[in-house]
Amino acid sequence: MFEKFFPDEYVASTYVIPFEKLYEEGYRGVVFDIDNTLVPHGAPADDRAKKLFKRLEDIGFSSCLISNNQEARVKMFNRDIGTDYICNAHKPSTKNYIRAMEIMGTDRTNTIFVGDQLFTDVWGAKRAGIRNILVRPIHSKEEIQIVLKRYLEKVVLHFYKKTLKNSKN
Repeated sequence: MFEKFFPDEYVASTYVIPFEKLYEEGYRGVVFDIDNTLVPHGAPADDRAKKLFKRLEDIGFSSCLISNNQEARVKMFNRDIGTDYICNAHKPSTKNYIRAMEIMGTDRTNTIFVGDQLFTDVWGAKRAGIRNILVRPIHSKEEIQIVLKRYLEKVVLHFYKKTLKNSKN
């Protein structure tokens, strides 16, 4: 019942993802959500985010930000990052996941999506046919509509973890 929302992978942080290994596996594009995936909600790019995008560029990855936020927010974050971006993305609609791949010159087979929300980020990536990695939110401060969704996410993640545990037995 909840499987359509299950992430392909679930990790503690964007900053622990082994991007070098993913590149070796043939991935060439990474699409990121911003808030609570790369920085706390509403924050500008910090040193950690800047280093990550420099690292991705050095590895050979193309990158794109895809956010449901307005352009002012996305532009402010991206000022020191300098990657491609799509704002007002209407995630989980697949349209802008596909557009991000077109911008990066990648396709479903060599693109990864990284985000912190199941019902927008992960579900949209799954529907677009993109491998996805769910990360734990960086900070607990969130808008009320996201706080409410987090309760439902806990239920889905419970079944996700139970499924993982059962598949290991």
